[in-house]
Amino acid sequence: MKSGLLTIVDELKRLRKSGIETIYVSESSLQKLRSASRSAEDLEKRDAEAAIASIPENIRSAKGEELEKLLTSQASSKAVGSSSPKESGVPNPPNVVLPDGAKEERWEFLRETVLNCPTCNEHVRSGYKIVFGVGDINADIFFCGEAPGADEEEQGEPFVGKAGQLLNKMIQAMGLERKDVYIGNIMNWRPELPSRIGNRPPTPEEMAFCLPYLKAQVEVVQPKLIVALGATAAKGLLGAQAFRSLREIKGQWQDFDGTPVLPTYHPSYLLRNNTNRDKRAAWEDLLKVMERAEMPISDRQRNFFL
Repeated sequence: MKSGLLTIVDELKRLRKSGIETIYVSESSLQKLRSASRSAEDLEKRDAEAAIASIPENIRSAKGEELEKLLTSQASSKAVGSSSPKESGVPNPPNVVLPDGAKEERWEFLRETVLNCPTCNEHVRSGYKIVFGVGDINADIFFCGEAPGADEEEQGEPFVGKAGQLLNKMIQAMGLERKDVYIGNIMNWRPELPSRIGNRPPTPEEMAFCLPYLKAQVEVVQPKLIVALGATAAKGLLGAQAFRSLREIKGQWQDFDGTPVLPTYHPSYLLRNNTNRDKRAAWEDLLKVMERAEMPISDRQRNFFL
């Protein structure tokens, strides 16, 4: 029979494989774990022996320059492989050509193109949906996120989870309704994980594939400006090397194919970091958006906190 500590270790390994990276452990549980130090030492020794045995013989026996060359070669091959966990299944970006006609016809054509895109459908989980932009196709303001989450892939609509609920409140504080703006994501599918728990940022290759569809939506809507929600969305629009930290460009006007872009915090960031400083900083960005869109701003709005 396994010891209690080994059972805990197995459960932690199972949770990690399912995509859970962080758990809460009470102080009383930690005390019990500390009391099992002898078993832990035995386990550590056993794991260390297994780890050593897993190292290839040519690396274990190598020394000096020979070892350095082997490690460098292995790191290079790993780097090449690590760039494509699923990226090998993402082809080159599509060439999107919109038809002539009214906005409604062009938008419907684009929507049908995305919903029937073989690559998008290949990456959507069975039983879930491709997510396309929604809102007013004549909107002045285009809110752009990075990718759908669990709630979004269920409903097939961007920003409908907790972050979406906060985005709705932000839009309402501006004096608008959700239906008055356009809301979309760079990605049309939720980036795959082993389970539905948690999210991961899309890879540059995934965003590069979906970007032409996003550009086409901007071409149809022709907004006065785009609000990039979060660092990943901003990098998807401006380029992976455009900045290192969002704080470098947050609240500063950028450009996406001739359309002004204002990067700001993602609503999910504000949910995780519920501080007056960050909420006020995000609201100040939205005030800049309102000014650029030539919207009236009241004294109450100028003094508002999200």
